Amino acid sequence: MFLRITILLCLLGGGYLTGVAQSALVRGDTNQGDTFFILQRKIAGEFTDFTVDNLGNIYVLSQAGQLKKMSPAGDSIAVFNNVRQYGKVHFIDVTNPLKVLLYFKDFGTVVTLDRFLNTRSTLDLRKLQLFQVKSIGQAYDNNIWAFDELESKLKRVGEDGRIIDQSTDFRLLFDSVPSPSFIVDQNKQLYLYDSSKGVYLFDYYGAFKNRIRFTGWTDFSVINNTIFGRDAGMLYRYEPGTLNLQQYRIPATMQQARKIKIIPGNLYLLRDHQLEVYSYR
Repeated sequence: MFLRITILLCLLGGGYLTGVAQSALVRGDTNQGDTFFILQRKIAGEFTDFTVDNLGNIYVLSQAGQLKKMSPAGDSIAVFNNVRQYGKVHFIDVTNPLKVLLYFKDFGTVVTLDRFLNTRSTLDLRKLQLFQVKSIGQAYDNNIWAFDELESKLKRVGEDGRIIDQSTDFRLLFDSVPSPSFIVDQNKQLYLYDSSKGVYLFDYYGAFKNRIRFTGWTDFSVINNTIFGRDAGMLYRYEPGTLNLQQYRIPATMQQARKIKIIPGNLYLLRDHQLEVYSYR
């Protein structure tokens, strides 16, 4: 059954939707206009994490340690079963759908997979003297960004184990050094997010540009240079360089979601026993 949720929310330009069937109706308290969320499918499973690439492919990580890639329609494309070789997956980066990054923080290891989830390379950051890396991210040139917390530097690392470039020591730039949980490289902008300090913007050479003091967010993401995040009760949308911060109350039916991700045309909610996929306009 389709689920229609009406809230006052303007996030991204959504697609044309048809065949809306009536179910639960929820209304928010903003005045930005109506957005309709329509439940397209439920993917049953005990998932610990998920993400979505820019083609709409879905990647789900099971409690058993299996990473599965599915098409936007939910059809299985590929499976990677060797997840637990390096312990627990800390982060999955699918910025480039042809090059999936798995970061195993406890072992300081980055495993690179191809689009069929075959192992392409394995990089031990400890061999580069990078012993305390909280977060990594895909770089614009298909290399890897890593924040070295011991040296307080942002470093660009090649698959072959070379440190290609690095930033100035953050202790010389900031009174209080950030500890980013997310690194997003998009459209010649680099975003570091520390939930206690905010968003740090750099150019794609690692030169600092600006700081935006949005704190306490989870599920941080960047889509077309627009920043998205949420806390327990609100969704946030912000375009850097403007004063336009939009805030929208999360409907009660969605507030218990363990993770929320938005891409153009779709919103994804991870619950205890399933992943839910919504279209919206």
